Amino acid sequence: MREPRFWARDVDPRSREAAPLLRFLLTPLAWMYAEITRRKIASATPVRVAATVICIGNLTAGGVGKSPVVAALRAHLVTKYRKRVATLSRGYGGRLQGPTKVDPKQHSASDVGDEPLMLSQAGESWIGADRVAAGRAMAEEGVEIILMDDGHQNPHLFKDFTLIVVDAAAGFGNGYVIPKGPLREPIALGLARADAIITMGDGIAVTDVTESGRPIFQAAIMAKTAPADSPFVAFAGIGRPEKFFETLNQIGVDVRDAVPFPDHHVYTKADLNYLTQLATDRSASLITTEKDWVRMAPDQRDKITFLPIEVQFERMQDLDALLLNVIKGAQDA
Repeated sequence: MREPRFWARDVDPRSREAAPLLRFLLTPLAWMYAEITRRKIASATPVRVAATVICIGNLTAGGVGKSPVVAALRAHLVTKYRKRVATLSRGYGGRLQGPTKVDPKQHSASDVGDEPLMLSQAGESWIGADRVAAGRAMAEEGVEIILMDDGHQNPHLFKDFTLIVVDAAAGFGNGYVIPKGPLREPIALGLARADAIITMGDGIAVTDVTESGRPIFQAAIMAKTAPADSPFVAFAGIGRPEKFFETLNQIGVDVRDAVPFPDHHVYTKADLNYLTQLATDRSASLITTEKDWVRMAPDQRDKITFLPIEVQFERMQDLDALLLNVIKGAQDA
């Protein structure tokens, strides 16, 4: 599913009333969605588990660079604190309900979802549709710090600390709740439950973020290594494929063509035949994201390169100070 155009932030004030009739018709549904989410959160009693839980969430549907942030924080916490740190995802797109520790040698994206499988490539990754049951299972297995990938709107597992990730370029779109806009809940309510905010990339300052009173940390997705010096046809099935294409251009990759797919797209034989033929026509090779690459079957990955990425934080020492207080406080509780 692709985001409707009217979900985007209207940079030109003259276009702010784009699709006014559709927005009007969707207003009752947006109000109902927001109210259901508010009541679910207000009525829940979060359950503590015997591990520190740090949630990395967002307020919008679609990709904001959240999973790379989760991977970067996991690597940092393991190195700095020498603790057992694991990620916890819902397992969207996978058939398993969990709690399950992801094994990249045994599981596929159809089992556990593409993001948990990608996270398992470099560290410990778990899935669980029931976050409380998964958190308990992880703690019983000796996990000391749980990084909850998404789940800001899931009120059942107690969170010791919550980071909200915001795409600095897209912001909060048109500022409306699903289906009128991309928001999962109203901005003010979502930020009120956050402890800090991470803005990804460059973009127009988001007033709601700067006025939230929460600490704000900037971060950017960077390529770990540049691909081979050859032309490529790029393709991606992520929340915002254009971000991947922009990254390739920024590091000087010769992109002959770029093909976007919907987020979590499952590639068929026809898709790969089309992409292979397109690359042949452009005298190029194929390149994609790691998330797309792990989603493919092993035989589909042949001759396809993925771009390894990492997140770099500004003011990491300040973010570290917050996390240290959280980890110590959770241990003393």
